[in-house]
Amino acid sequence: MTKTTSTSHSATRPAGEWTPMPPLRAGPEMVALRTFLFDCTWTGTVSPNGMGPGSPEMSAVGKATFHPILDGAWITCDCEQDQFVDERKVITWKAHFVVGWYPRGEAYKLLYADNNGSSTLMVGRIDDGSFICETMGDDPVQLRLTWTSLGANEVEWRNECSIAGGPWFLIEEYLCTPK
Repeated sequence: MTKTTSTSHSATRPAGEWTPMPPLRAGPEMVALRTFLFDCTWTGTVSPNGMGPGSPEMSAVGKATFHPILDGAWITCDCEQDQFVDERKVITWKAHFVVGWYPRGEAYKLLYADNNGSSTLMVGRIDDGSFICETMGDDPVQLRLTWTSLGANEVEWRNECSIAGGPWFLIEEYLCTPK
């Protein structure tokens, strides 16, 4: 991954010669996300216990729409998904996230919120054909979102969870294809 550089602001500059930081612009890091983040639809499965202890396996269909913002330095996403038990819709899940490159940390940052009351700040990286984001901080419930390129504009998306440092378990996974 090409590193993003920023202008150095030396503390030794004479008074009155301040120069503002240049605005963050889309760079190669944001271009690299296009492989994973594109307007898409999906089908797949929510694992048993994936929506909490005792929850049944569910089938799901969903869609996502992505929009660049702030001169392409960030991307927003709106997701909506219907979940079914025995072909009966039991919930419509909606989520919004914002993702961009954080030059000082040389990593992606992702802010996530959904209509189940979940919200989190995540840190991400591109590694071996996958875009992987994990919850930041010491919250006992950690999430890992993984977009894996399958080529030909297809992505496998996985949502995994770890509770109190325990092993990761699958909540749901989907095959995403362009709208």
